[in-house]
Parts: sequence; C-alpha cells; structure tokens
Amino acid sequence: MQLDATDKRILTALQRKGRISNADLSEVVNLSPSACHRRVQRLEEEGYIRDYVALLNPRKMGVPTTVFVEITLQGQADEVLDAFEKAVGRVPDVLECHLMAGSADYLLKVVASDTEDFARIHRQYLARLPGVGQMQSSFALRTVFKTTALPVV
Repeated sequence: MQLDATDKRILTALQRKGRISNADLSEVVNLSPSACHRRVQRLEEEGYIRDYVALLNPRKMGVPTTVFVEITLQGQADEVLDAFEKAVGRVPDVLECHLMAGSADYLLKVVASDTEDFARIHRQYLARLPGVGQMQSSFALRTVFKTTALPVV
C-alpha cells in the first residue's frame, strides 16, 4: 500500500495526539468522518499504526534515572543470542534492547529510581543474563529531547 498525502496527514495528527476523536481528526485532514474512519482502519490493518498508548512521566512513576548499557556477549552463536534476547525481554526495567553493529553486541535502555536502584537491577538481573562477557553503563544526565513520533515522508 502506498501512502498518499491524506494518509500522511492522518499519521502525523495521530502521532501528535493519539486520543483525538475521529470527528476532530476528520476536520484536521479535511475528510468526512466516515472516510477518515475507514482510512484509519486501513492504516491499522496494514500495520502502519501498531497501537495507541499513554506515555507516562518517568519522574512521576519513580524511575527518573535512565541508563544506557552496552553489552558484549561471550560468543555469537545463534543459541547464545537467542538465550540472551529471551532473558533480557523478561527484565522489567529494560525498556529497549537493540542488537548493534560496532564495539558492543547490544544496547539496552534501562530505567531506575536512582543509582542504588540501578545497582540492584545490575546485580539482580543484568549480571545474570546468559552469555554476557562485558557490560558498560552510561548514565544520562539530562534528556535534551525525546520523541516517539516517526518522520512521515
């Protein structure tokens, strides 16, 4: 499916405000409510829209500390990678896990309440992940900007 200009306007509007009503969205993109609804459904069915979520405030949730953890595994066999990926997916404080090209095999984004809490997460979960050879942690001092909106081109 090829996205046209109207589809792109819908996606842009929904990324800005996921709870926008269909009536308001139809006005923004200059469509009738029924045509707008059909387009949104099609975008959902085609997989352009994965889900609708609430973005929580980490500070209010008690996890204002963000730590990026580079992990190098002891080996690169498929079973080593699979075991690591399965196990890291069960760590509740890990928000993201990326397989990397470069000096580290994986990059994790971890949230914690403070440095002591991260030490607990490190001891209780990260140090016990299968296949881990080395870990390097970097604490974010401040988030300069953050967005969940993808470019719609």
